[in-house]
This record gives sequence, C-alpha cells and structure tokens, in this order.
Amino acid sequence: MREVPLVLQGVTRRRLLLLIDGTAGLLTVAALGIVLLLVLIIKVRLQPFVALLAVSIAVGLSAGLSVTELFGTVQRSTSVSMIESGMGGILGHVAIIIGLGTMLGAILEVSGGAEALSARLLNLFGEKRAPLAMGLTGLIFGIPVFFDVGIFVLAPIVYAAAKRSGKSILLYAMPLLAGLSMTHAFLPPHPGPVAAAGLFKVDLGWVILMGVIVGIPAVLAAWAYAAWIGKRLFVPVPQDMVEAADEAKAAVAAERAARRAAVGGPTDGAGTDAGTVKSTGTGAGSGSVTVAVAEGPGGDPAEQPPALSTVFLIIGTPLLLILAATFSSIALDPSTFRSVVEFFGHPFVALTIALLMAYYLLGIRRGWSRKSLETVSTASLKPVGNILLVVGAGGVFGAVLKGSGIADALADTFNDVGLPIIVLAWLISVVLRVAQGSATVAIVTTAGIVVPLVEGQDLSQAHLALIIMAISAGSIFASHVNDGGFWIVAKYFGISERDTLKSWTVLETVLSVAGFVVAASLSVFI
Repeated sequence: MREVPLVLQGVTRRRLLLLIDGTAGLLTVAALGIVLLLVLIIKVRLQPFVALLAVSIAVGLSAGLSVTELFGTVQRSTSVSMIESGMGGILGHVAIIIGLGTMLGAILEVSGGAEALSARLLNLFGEKRAPLAMGLTGLIFGIPVFFDVGIFVLAPIVYAAAKRSGKSILLYAMPLLAGLSMTHAFLPPHPGPVAAAGLFKVDLGWVILMGVIVGIPAVLAAWAYAAWIGKRLFVPVPQDMVEAADEAKAAVAAERAARRAAVGGPTDGAGTDAGTVKSTGTGAGSGSVTVAVAEGPGGDPAEQPPALSTVFLIIGTPLLLILAATFSSIALDPSTFRSVVEFFGHPFVALTIALLMAYYLLGIRRGWSRKSLETVSTASLKPVGNILLVVGAGGVFGAVLKGSGIADALADTFNDVGLPIIVLAWLISVVLRVAQGSATVAIVTTAGIVVPLVEGQDLSQAHLALIIMAISAGSIFASHVNDGGFWIVAKYFGISERDTLKSWTVLETVLSVAGFVVAASLSVFI
C-alpha cells in the first residue's frame, strides 16, 4: 500500500489543509465532505449530480489535490483528469449495461412478458409471499450475473408486481436487491470474493461453502427488514418509467390500428385497438392473481401475452452466457474455445443477444414493425440520462476520495489496532466501503492489508475463508451517496434520496452486520 501523501506540491497542501495536517486532516476532510454532500442533497435539495460534482471538487482541493490532478490541462498531456477518469471509469461499464438492460426491460414490459412472468411468480407463491418470490429470484439470478445487470434485467418484474398490487415498490424491490447484493459480496464467481481467495490462497470450494453458510442467514435478516420497511414506507412505481412504457404501448397500439384501417380492419373511434380485456385467474384473496390481457378481434396473436417459455428464454440466455463465461475463466485453460465463451458471455454481448432475441420473439414475430421497436426502445431511454449523470458523478466522488489518499489514511488508522483479525478485517472493509463506495475495491484493498497479519498463524482454510466472509460483509456496509449502486437503486426504482437511505442503505447495513456476526461466531469454533 502506498504511503499517504502528506505533502503534495509542498505549499499547496499546507495551504489547503488549514486546520489539521496529515492523516487526521484527510480523515476530517472525508467526514466533512460526506456530511456536506448529505446536507446538500437531503436538506438543500440540490440536484444530486450537481451536489456530487461540487463536493467532489471541494474535497479534492481540501485534501491537497492540485487543479491539474482534478481537471487536467487545456493542452493534451500525460496528466489524467481525476474527474474524467472517475466518471469515465464507471460509465464505461455501467452506461452500456444500463442502455441495453433498459431497452430489454421495455420490450418485456410493453409486450406483456414481464407481467406474465410476474403473474406466474405471484400465482406460485401467492400474493402474500410475492416479496419472497422476488427475493429468491434475486438470490438465484444473482449468482451468475453482476449486481447492476441483475437490476436492469429483473426491474420490469418488480414494476409489474408493484403496479398490480398497488403496494410500495420497496416491498418487492428490496428483497430482490438483498438477494443480488448477497451473492455479489459473498459468492464466487463474483470478483471480490474470488480476488480475496487468491490473495489468501484459499480454495474456492471453501469460499463457496462459507459464502453459503454465512450468506443465507444474512439475506434472511435482510429480507425481514425489507418486509418491515416495505410496509411502512410507501414509494410508488417511478412515474417516468410508467410514462415511458405507456407512451411506447400507445405508439404500438396506434400503429397497429393504422395498419388495420389501411386494410379495412375494425378499430375503435379513438384509433386504437378495438380489443377487449379479459381477466384470468382468481382474486388476490385466494392467493392467485388477476391478469388483464388485451385481446384483439379474432384473437390477434399480437394481442396475446407471450409464452412464459419465451420470456424465460430471453431472460435466461444472458444469465447462462455470463455464467458460462465466468466459470470458463476459472475452470478452463486459455484456449480458443474459452475465448469464444468469454466473448459471448461478456455482459455487453450477452445483453445485446438477449435484446435482439426480444426484438424478434416478442416483437417482429408477434406483429410489431421495425418502427414500433424503435419507438419502444427510444421511449425507454428517456429516463436514463439522469441515471447516467448521477452514477457518473458518484464515480467522480469515489475517485477523488481514493486519489487524495483518504482511503489509505482510513486503512492505516485501523492497521495497528489490537483487535481479533476477523473483527479488524471487517472494520477496515467497512471504513474503506464507506469512504470510497466500491464493494470490490474494499474487499481487495482490505485483503491486501490483512494477509500479512495472518501469515505465520497457521490458520485453517476454513478459518481463512471466514475472514474473507468478514471482509465481504464489511464491503457492503451502509451503501450511501458515494456508491454507484446507491444511485442506480434510487433512480431506477424512483426512490427519493432520503427514502433510499432509510431502505437500501439500512438494508445493506443489516446484510453486512448479520453476515459478520455469523462469520465471527463460526470463527470461534473453526
């Protein structure tokens, strides 16, 4: 780990750290920066994108970063702008996934695919256990896919369930998010636990075993909190997502009506489909779900809901491709076959394939024109701009905290504290997570700090795996405004910043603390 930069351009640091120099000054700047950001967003109601940029600049200058380090230079040079690298680093991955996932979700939503799948889940588990169905979905789908990919693919199911029930979207979104977050933090093949296993030289089998043992009680605790907060905090389905879907549905219906009119088919007076609405299923009181299905004259197949097998094929294809690519990097030696598997399993490629499948299977094959597909896709991207800007600004804030040496200062503060290794590992991971936002960075950095502390202690593979679990648990503690995941959850599910702190941030904290308690308790006996 590099030394904390106590002097940066000599006079510049002493000038900007007016009150306290050194590590204490960096810690003070970090704390004040986070407090200021929370005040600007929650109290002042400043737009989060603007607040994040303003506080990032203030923290960077106060911590001693030069103007050149923050903004680069007017002329082209080797100097890299921290703001540009911070935003580009996160958006280079997230922007494409958000775009592809949003369009895929729109096709599932407008075609009725998400509604049909949600109805099946609710019919299987019953209305009262629908949040459990969402939680299990996140838990299962979260194993092969990254956290953000899981959100973008599965969000339409949450929208559909919340719209049909009329209850808070938190009741359905939070269990899903808990499942996705648990698998991302505790289980291979996700990058954090895999990297930690390599650093500690622990077999992946032990990491998987301990990940399941520690993760299941943790996610159960998180589901319990999700059920509690979902009943006490009402958040409607995000209106911009609803409007985008309604706009797309209306455009498709209008075009179908125009085509029918051109060939002499019947339309209603408003120029939309002259369909009827039939209900299937029984009332919610019996545990089943009523699904409204638009049906055109003569049973037009374009009006029928898509087959569940088709929906599962479209959703499952990117998941299986990503899973195959992930495990091929672990199980296969470098080869042409492995390269092909990794190519098709890259999230960008896998989601593109799924989107093209949705275009054909849910659109063209069911009577949609290319214009309808374009209309649906374009309408779905309207709410994405704000999401991308806010997530990118969160990346800038995290980059400034890391580049200024604040994360290193926080780690050094805990490095020589006389605590049990597993407790120290969790605390360091917690501090790094809170300071810079990335769970994977917190895991890898903490593992690098803790590995020297366990050398020569002759700890078993199982015990070392539990230390990795403690680090993983710390890496998801208190997701807040410097975490891209915080803004994805807030903006994608239409939750205010205040309510996101009450729901998502606390949910992550419950998941973290419960996982740590289980890991620490087991370490006494293993």
